[in-house]
Amino acid sequence: MAGKVKWVTDIEKSVLINNFEKRGWVQVTENEDWNFYWMSVQTIRNVFSVETGYRLSDDQIVNHFPNHYELTRKDLMVKNIKRYRRELEKEGSPLAEKDESGKYLYLDFVPVTYMLPADYNLFVEEFRKSPSSTWIMKPCGRAQGKGIFLINKLSQIKKWSRDSKTSSFVSQSPKEAYVISLYINNPLLIGGRKFDLRLYVLVSTYRPLRCYMYKLGFCRFCTVKYTPSTSELDNMFVHLTNVAIQKHGVSAAFPLGFGKPTAFVGFRPLLPAGGGEWLQDLPVMNNDKHCFECYGYDIIIDDKLKPWLIEVNASPSLTSSTANDRILKYNLINDTLNIAVPNGEIPDCKWNKSPPKEVLGNYEILYDEELAQGDGAERELRSRPGQSLGPRGGRSRDSGRTVLTTWK
Repeated sequence: MAGKVKWVTDIEKSVLINNFEKRGWVQVTENEDWNFYWMSVQTIRNVFSVETGYRLSDDQIVNHFPNHYELTRKDLMVKNIKRYRRELEKEGSPLAEKDESGKYLYLDFVPVTYMLPADYNLFVEEFRKSPSSTWIMKPCGRAQGKGIFLINKLSQIKKWSRDSKTSSFVSQSPKEAYVISLYINNPLLIGGRKFDLRLYVLVSTYRPLRCYMYKLGFCRFCTVKYTPSTSELDNMFVHLTNVAIQKHGVSAAFPLGFGKPTAFVGFRPLLPAGGGEWLQDLPVMNNDKHCFECYGYDIIIDDKLKPWLIEVNASPSLTSSTANDRILKYNLINDTLNIAVPNGEIPDCKWNKSPPKEVLGNYEILYDEELAQGDGAERELRSRPGQSLGPRGGRSRDSGRTVLTTWK
């Protein structure tokens, strides 16, 4: 389509704006005709709300799916992963296999988690099985480490309930809901300090599912050496890796780098069993041809080198604290735009093809449902006696480019 892409954003970050300007796109206001809107999660609620009745045209795309919160809100993420497990069990999938103690062999990638107030009695029952354990409480609707604290006694929850000025858990409103998870108290340490990993996953469509993983990411370090001592449970500089918290803990006593993101390459094996395929089994996700989304996955590795999914972020930070951090995020946005807006031209939402490998940059295909189904049909045909694939059988391989493979 002829013409320049007209862009809007309510997130004033240089890594975004520089990428738009590099493509020669034209900035407009939200009240003018636009083609591309990189918006906050608050704005996306208004765009897709019933009250506004806003309808996007085929030449408009946005950077969030309508109900992204089913994956990115802490309580809903856990709820949907539990649902995914139950469905696999019902199907008799080998992914749902358990060991003798009843633990999942392949699906045990999130810490034991309960929703409060709804699961309070279940949590108490679990807590009493191991009264010396430590748990971490997080408000469902907040970010940047706000409202998080650790507990190792039931009395601390009762005190929190009183401090919240609620007579009972049942009386809490949804906005005050928390998740409480078994704390990973044996994290892998570097320089004696706890860290986590930020991985990026881009979803261009949920129906059919097509998602990509970024080869680059970064580590976030605590500024104070880790200790499992109960006397340090209140010290967030020991336990929380959020940059928003750790930036206040950096001092001359610590080597430069701790408390700041540090880049890494190639941590794809850390994603949950099934790779990106588990996203396909989130029927609650509303697909919309006008949407794509780049998620930030937070992973913690324990001292047995087991990765744990902590949460998924709908708006991973684009703020840069170092030069390397800025370069990484600039390239992340560049590669994301190359996939979401092919050739930098005015979007056409009827376009639903896999982009050629040469435009992926540092992304690699994580799961492509169409390719997976095509490969499955081809294998089934080959397995039938006397059957062969003619020029019209299976998926075409004569396009002159390498067909992207799926990862399972």
